[in-house]
Amino acid sequence: MTDRKAQLAANLAQVEERIASSCAAAGRKREEVTLIVVTKTYPASDVRILHELGVRHVAENRDQDAAPKATACADLSLTWHFVGQLQTNKVRSVTSYADVVQSVDRAKLVTALSAAAVRGERELGCLIQVALDAGSGERGERGGVAPDGVEELAAAIDAAPGLRLGGLMTVAPLAGEYAGRQRAAFDRLMEISSRLRAGHPAANMVSAGMSGDLEDAVAAGATHVRVGTAVLGVRPRLG
Repeated sequence: MTDRKAQLAANLAQVEERIASSCAAAGRKREEVTLIVVTKTYPASDVRILHELGVRHVAENRDQDAAPKATACADLSLTWHFVGQLQTNKVRSVTSYADVVQSVDRAKLVTALSAAAVRGERELGCLIQVALDAGSGERGERGGVAPDGVEELAAAIDAAPGLRLGGLMTVAPLAGEYAGRQRAAFDRLMEISSRLRAGHPAANMVSAGMSGDLEDAVAAGATHVRVGTAVLGVRPRLG
């Protein structure tokens, strides 16, 4: 076993223990929570090692990094999640490899994703990014639609060819009433998810929690956690 593989295996084991312990504490089954490893800034070689270690869900946030990495790993059975802010001029590229776009936050993006998915003869899973720091009609500091805009966006995704409404995603906000209150933020997301599922029963994914707050997300009921640093290490400083 190479040094890098041993390091990633040890880190994965620690993250797995955290998820398992959190599930046990919340009275949940371990299989109710899917680990997505965020591989941004790390090479395709790390993705291949992660696959060898059993990881099947990976995430990227920049198309210029993700597209060549996905191509280099096209032979692997992986589900690719796009989690970053997505400009419409990158949509065609992203839909060529992503299975799920977790950062859908405006109608214009829904239209572009639908057109690209139909053109590529693909079905694309979509999560609505909810900005818990945004007021009515606003977008969040890190993207996302305000809670009162979720239902309108859900209806647009439901009506769009080539798209499948999967559920909701959030990033714990740095400002506003939920700043520093991750558990409260994730509880609020679950409330919004419950309302969404009343009209869209299949939209049952809830993506929340990262390396520093995955326990809070699992306790609140998240179905997917997005972990980067705790698995891959501290990211190199860019520039």
